[in-house]
Amino acid sequence: MNTNDFQLPLFEGRWLRAEAPALRARAKRVCRLVVLALLLPLASHAQWQTQTNVVKPGWSAVYLHVDASYTNLDYLVGSDPSNPISQVWLWQPPSSVQFVTTPDTPSVASSQWSCWGRTGIGLPNTLANLVPNAAFLVYSVANTNYAWRVRGRPTAFSFTWSSAGLNFLGFPTPMANPPAFDSFVSLAPVLKDSNADIYQYNGGNLSSTNPSKIFNLHGTPVTRGQAFWMRNGTQVNTYFGPFTLDLQGPRVDFRDSSGQYSVRLRNVTATNVTVTVRLLASETPPGGQTNIVGVPPLLLRGTQNMTNLTYSYTSLGIGATQSWVLPPAGQSGSDLQVVFGLNRYNLPGAPGTLYAGILQFTDGFGYSELNVGASAVVASSAGLWVGKASVSQVANYMKTFQLDTNGAPVMSPNGNYIVTSINTNLGAVASAYPLLLIVHNDGTNANLLQRVYYGQDPYSNAVVAVNESALAPAQLGTARRISAAHLPYSVPNKPWPMAGQFAQGTNLTATVALAYNDQASNPFLHTYHPDHDNLDGTFSMELAQGMESYGLQRQITLSFTAPGNDFNSLTGGGTTWGYYQESIAVQGFGGAQRNFNVAGTFSLNRISSTARLTGP
Repeated sequence: MNTNDFQLPLFEGRWLRAEAPALRARAKRVCRLVVLALLLPLASHAQWQTQTNVVKPGWSAVYLHVDASYTNLDYLVGSDPSNPISQVWLWQPPSSVQFVTTPDTPSVASSQWSCWGRTGIGLPNTLANLVPNAAFLVYSVANTNYAWRVRGRPTAFSFTWSSAGLNFLGFPTPMANPPAFDSFVSLAPVLKDSNADIYQYNGGNLSSTNPSKIFNLHGTPVTRGQAFWMRNGTQVNTYFGPFTLDLQGPRVDFRDSSGQYSVRLRNVTATNVTVTVRLLASETPPGGQTNIVGVPPLLLRGTQNMTNLTYSYTSLGIGATQSWVLPPAGQSGSDLQVVFGLNRYNLPGAPGTLYAGILQFTDGFGYSELNVGASAVVASSAGLWVGKASVSQVANYMKTFQLDTNGAPVMSPNGNYIVTSINTNLGAVASAYPLLLIVHNDGTNANLLQRVYYGQDPYSNAVVAVNESALAPAQLGTARRISAAHLPYSVPNKPWPMAGQFAQGTNLTATVALAYNDQASNPFLHTYHPDHDNLDGTFSMELAQGMESYGLQRQITLSFTAPGNDFNSLTGGGTTWGYYQESIAVQGFGGAQRNFNVAGTFSLNRISSTARLTGP
């Protein structure tokens, strides 16, 4: 055989002889988009599961439910000398009508196949990776069955049926005790009451009887991981199991900021279907992938308390299950929203630590097993946090005086009433007072700000800055300035460092000093009032502290506390709250000072993960 030629088996058992350069060019054009997509790097936030496929000697059809695109076929198959698979072909029909009337044959001349082969086979290798929800034809040179174990990310089942021809697909049936075809389709009238054509591969060479049509539906199991050619006349089939699972993406991924994830369960049959979810542990990640420290602490949202509008919850620990009975399709309750939550306050570890597991959905008939990855990352507290304090308590200054036997106050020799005690306890106010809080945390140190600018810099990067000059002039229309009016204004806008750590169970404390002669911010000063302008009668000399104005020193403490025991509080990603305390020292003449204390609660929401605070 010429080195510029190669041979491929066709359905009829004949050989195709072609010029390699031309076919390589054609295959490259056909598979360009797919190859580019498959070569994209895999996100590190992954959970892992092994799918075992029985590969017969010769040709077998495999349907993958896991995503193994983190590596390529050269490594996954080609680097393993004990693996007898020599060719892998991906069925990749056009997005338009297929017009496949007989089981198609792998061929580089077909626009519906991309391929990979071991060195020396002579294939153009237009297939780089194994993708999920796809049917593959594989060729084994072994003389016995081979258990091909493919480790990847479990991915929600997805398939679009074509009524214009044959479909090459598999079904998400249980790995153990899969149902027979007649039982499996018994709940789907569109398949049960029709003469559907179903073909399967028997191993060996391709021929007019391989793949062969299945006539005995009762004796043929719907084996998970096996691909079948299937057609149902001109009817569109939407049945791949008794229920469907609709996700916001291919996996339940909370990443480092989300706390809730909604899925929908839909009964597609005319009878009740019980759906059960179970949380499973992830397998050990392959080499080079992010380490997984444990299963994420998941919650299931329960009923709402109409008194305080909070939701109850149920913890879904590893191995735990939760079930729902879905009425027949079209009836009330047959389409159910299920909200999963992540208890971010039970997620220990350094920022970036990965937790991952698998949500396994099954039905009461034993017909479906849908495995979906669930992952979360320990969040960093770095970034810009904005919220408010609600001052709801003020310290009393109530004096108790000594009384005589007649109940009259007793006076001291110098003519003053005798004070026996002073009550400085906190007391509730009639109406809470709001104070805006702006805190930036770089991951190590936190700062309190009077104002902050948030937008894009001249290089289109997100920027958090103390001055507007850091923003791109052309992007000021989309930028934002956030100001806290209760904090003293200054042109440099220098932040106040906060002592402590930005973490649950700790405190952050900032000391804010306000000079007695600060005309811009001191509330005791009225610049144009002669009695409160801090000037003498001739308006030429500034008076000392305590004469007309007082200095202020505010010690603000944020104490981070545990959230409330309800679903929304526990899953509040990017939100933190706690106890607000402030001690206000009013400084007068000659060092005289009076302290006032207030308290309340606070909440902060992270609006930017930018860890750097850009200065002047």
